[in-house]
Amino acid sequence: MNSYFTVEKETNAEYEIKRSRFIGYIKPVKTKEEAESFVASIKQKHYDARHNVFAYKIRQDNFKRYSDDGEPQGTAGVPVLDVIEKNDLTDVCIVVTRYFGGILLGGGGLVRAYSHTASLAVEAGKKIEMSLCACFEIKCDYSFFGKLNSLIEENGGIIENFEFLDDVCVTGYIPEDLFSSLDSKIVEASAGDYKLTEKDKKFAKI
Repeated sequence: MNSYFTVEKETNAEYEIKRSRFIGYIKPVKTKEEAESFVASIKQKHYDARHNVFAYKIRQDNFKRYSDDGEPQGTAGVPVLDVIEKNDLTDVCIVVTRYFGGILLGGGGLVRAYSHTASLAVEAGKKIEMSLCACFEIKCDYSFFGKLNSLIEENGGIIENFEFLDDVCVTGYIPEDLFSSLDSKIVEASAGDYKLTEKDKKFAKI
């Protein structure tokens, strides 16, 4: 898999219906432990809430888990997980806290309320695509630095750091399928004096 979708940031969104207050929390996570820690933190924050429903999906092993947390089976955790899957998200955790307003919503009402709150959380968290990238390093003299900088940015690369010593050392990353093209353009522009060195791979937002 060369790319996947998750959310950009941890945030929350609220929804109220028939005096019941729903708060949807969302966070990008990498591991089951990180997801469970996030769930625990929301439960601690809202210890006085009637329910803290959650669902999460982790890219590693395609692992997913959900909980109705006392709501009728199938009316809470499953709808939240369904929002995650319909948005094609992974490495993400959603917790929906409910403060009961005294009016029963019924099974269908609960499904709609939890689904809508989870969708609001996804919208607030901002869906992003993470692409498999090649992390690179290249050293050049100061006279070529301006041209190198332009080539990297014009060809889809992201510069992370400059180190100014006897030469300039540039580190950054680029989508894996664009690495060879950028390398060829650098070699051509420098008449063979400089080329990229691939140091690692990682998933990153481009």
